[in-house]
Amino acid sequence: MADAVLLGIDIGTASSKGVLVSTDGRIIARATRPHETSYPHPGWVEHDPESVWWEDFLALAGELVSAAEGREIAGLGVSGIGPVLLPADGDGKPLRPAILYGVDTRATEEIAELTEEFGADEILHRGGSALSSQAVGPKIRWLAKREPEVYRRTEMLLMCSSYLVYRLTGRYVLDHHSASQCDPLYDLRARDWSADWAQRVAPGLPLPELAWPTEVVGRITARAAAETGLPEGLAVTAGTVDAWAEATSVGVREPGDVMLMYGTTMFFVQVLTDLRPHPALWGTCGAFPDTYTLAAGMATSGAVTEWLRNLVDGDFAQLVEEASAVPAGSRGLLLLPYFAGERTPIFDPDARGVLAGLTTSHARAELYRAALEGIAFGVRHNLAAMGEAGGTARRLVAVGGGTQGGLWTQIVSDVTGQEQQIPAETVGAAYGDALLAGIGTGTAVDPDGWNPVTQTVRPNPAHTERYNAFFRHYRDLYDSTVRIAHFLAGEQRAADECG
Repeated sequence: MADAVLLGIDIGTASSKGVLVSTDGRIIARATRPHETSYPHPGWVEHDPESVWWEDFLALAGELVSAAEGREIAGLGVSGIGPVLLPADGDGKPLRPAILYGVDTRATEEIAELTEEFGADEILHRGGSALSSQAVGPKIRWLAKREPEVYRRTEMLLMCSSYLVYRLTGRYVLDHHSASQCDPLYDLRARDWSADWAQRVAPGLPLPELAWPTEVVGRITARAAAETGLPEGLAVTAGTVDAWAEATSVGVREPGDVMLMYGTTMFFVQVLTDLRPHPALWGTCGAFPDTYTLAAGMATSGAVTEWLRNLVDGDFAQLVEEASAVPAGSRGLLLLPYFAGERTPIFDPDARGVLAGLTTSHARAELYRAALEGIAFGVRHNLAAMGEAGGTARRLVAVGGGTQGGLWTQIVSDVTGQEQQIPAETVGAAYGDALLAGIGTGTAVDPDGWNPVTQTVRPNPAHTERYNAFFRHYRDLYDSTVRIAHFLAGEQRAADECG
């Protein structure tokens, strides 16, 4: 199959991406499609699966099939944002918009309710994670309580990747990693659904069959082939959550490997061989059967720099150049990047952004550097939590759009005191989807050699020493302002409700 190609398609929060890749890892074609995310109420974040997920898939698949120019497509892998909750009827028809991952904070009451019902320690022991806005279980309980008619009609619990797999193959299946984020429905140690807890959280609902992301779970049906232009009978792997596909794409597959994904949010995936639950992190199955992972996620990162860019009416290249001339410490500024609450390691949806130390002498260059430094302090906070859990970081691999330009990654290495490797391809999860499909179909040539490291970012020891003092105050700043932040978050909700 020398001329064979692999197809990978990923549905992201703000855009979807696809790649056509040779079986030895060379990218032949790329495609991108932006889309809208819906915020219908404060704390609600949703996608319409038909107009966003499926329409994006159709557009990307059509463009990439054309680029194949007659080459045989050996396999298709898909991924998407997650964990999400999409209730569907028995024919796989969505019954409401999909409720997105941890950025959607509607189920706070249900998180508290389920934690009390099952016990925080037992949830952590069985599922590997404390319940938070990232967990699917509380959102299922929210659906049953707040939209009972939708729940009554629900016969499938889908995620982004499993929705695509169902549309393409007719199989109701979910990968183990995604299932392990359905706390408290999945038992990490048993690698299976927790039947007793699942019936209490999702009574009467049939749960999907489980598979690993590399497993071929079905083939393109005649109907899907007619809709998509993909060849009937094409092998489709189970897929997974985008961050785990992206980690696979850059070789984060060995114990001690950590992926730092620089994007609208910052996400971390660390590979382990044994389960190490920690209340400040998410413990999950890995993308492969013999692995677990510790995961962490900041609610905002690139979203903060984008907000600031719009606020000062600048462009990123100019802001990076100006901020590069500002000394470490931003001339006495310190920023908490909790502009949309925070996920790990504080799990506080009512945390808010704080900028301390402002004077009239500070300009946009200092503000922009302070934003990058604040995000870097958040990275260090999460890596410290991983270290406390026993997950020693052997190798950091940086991916995502934020790796371009150099300043942001350099500041993160300076703040953490750790090197970061940047691979040749940082195209994202779609590349990992193609690799997972290649592994699953046995057509990937030398999977370990697909994406070599081409750059290493090394910390500046003088900057690291200076940032050590700033980091201590960063940790104190949240504790000192949390009461005020919670009051202001309440005022913001009240103002939103009043219009």
